[in-house]
Amino acid sequence: MSRPLLHDYFRSSAAYRVRIALNLKGVEHDTAGVDLRSGDQRSEEYRARNPQGFVPMLEMDGLRLTQSLAIIGYLEAVRPEPPLLPPDPAGQAHVRAMALLIACDIHPLNNLRVLHYLKNELGQDEPVRDDWYRHWVTEGFRALEALAAPSAGRFLFGDAPTLADVCLVPQMYNARRFNVPLDDYPLLVRADAEANRLEAVAAAHPDRVAG
Repeated sequence: MSRPLLHDYFRSSAAYRVRIALNLKGVEHDTAGVDLRSGDQRSEEYRARNPQGFVPMLEMDGLRLTQSLAIIGYLEAVRPEPPLLPPDPAGQAHVRAMALLIACDIHPLNNLRVLHYLKNELGQDEPVRDDWYRHWVTEGFRALEALAAPSAGRFLFGDAPTLADVCLVPQMYNARRFNVPLDDYPLLVRADAEANRLEAVAAAHPDRVAG
């Protein structure tokens, strides 16, 4: 059977999550670049494989898997070690809530197509777009810091990385790119630093995969 193939863009937060999960699970894979800046995702060839035209897409086990959390859920099912969810239902619900806060409530408001719409269709200049970005990150991080507090250890949930950390690391990378102040989020800063000490996470960093 052929190796998994990840359709990837180095700065995509969603693709970054999947790179981290693949590395943590030890799943060796190949990569096909999809340059969002050039519009590769809108090509007929790519849309024939992924009608939504987003990254990431993972071709694995004869499947074409889309949507980052669905992909990671598949990996969790077929490559259960190391686990990215705690064993108990309450812990799983808590970790998923933190992951979804990032993936559904912060990231979609700030992804590339939204920023392009603000610029091109609504005519908003760069300072306004950057304020928009920082506002939604700050709103989400404030809630996430409080949500994580009861169960945080070295990571957002205890002392091993979970799905919540897989989602946190790319969002922290983007927050720093847009100069979001992070002093009010010591738990998030600590969890991000702990995660990036792991080679599996560090190897997924955009600077390591850009090319």
